[in-house]
Amino acid sequence: MKIKIVASSTIITNVNSTKFLGLTIDSTLSWKEHIVDLTSKLNEACYAIRAIKPFMTLNVFRTVYFSYFHSIMSHSITFWGNSHLSSNIFKIQKRIKRIITNKSKRDSCRHLYKQLQIVTLPSQYVFSLLVFVAKNRDLFLSNSEIHDINTHNNYNLHLPTTNLTLVQKGVLYSGSKIYNHIPFHSKTLPNDLKHFKSKLKSFFIEHTLHSLEEFYQGTSK
Repeated sequence: MKIKIVASSTIITNVNSTKFLGLTIDSTLSWKEHIVDLTSKLNEACYAIRAIKPFMTLNVFRTVYFSYFHSIMSHSITFWGNSHLSSNIFKIQKRIKRIITNKSKRDSCRHLYKQLQIVTLPSQYVFSLLVFVAKNRDLFLSNSEIHDINTHNNYNLHLPTTNLTLVQKGVLYSGSKIYNHIPFHSKTLPNDLKHFKSKLKSFFIEHTLHSLEEFYQGTSK
């Protein structure tokens, strides 16, 4: 059933999707249309990089990758990065690594990320979420602000109780959950954003995550 919305005597038209600041938002927040659009753009980037490959050094390739491919891939990733459809984008990222390093489809590309000093898509998603939390700490409540019981989880962010998948996949809930999994000593670093981002980047280059589950397993206490 469609909801009729009226603002200033004007009926707001119901649409299945809309584009805002380069992000395609659909009515169910599945991010399907955005990822389809992103897939097309990144395939074009792959084609362009493959075309100039014979004329470029590895260092130039990295520069082209970050300015062309990475900038498109990472845009608004905090919203769509945990969609099951994001695996389609990750496949394209793996393809471009193989193009740059002359590897075949049968070769594992896990070590290529470290070689090129580039983070994987799942790592970029976690990195972007943690930076968002650090920049917008006022949007989050810590457990110590909810209760005055002194526990080792006091520095963790409060996770609201919910069974709604849309809420659990949202930026605020996912950001809190991921932040709670970083080591205790890292929870004081957001006060120095530059240092915090540097430490995160080093961690994700060293640990080439291929899924969000790898992050949770690797940081579980």
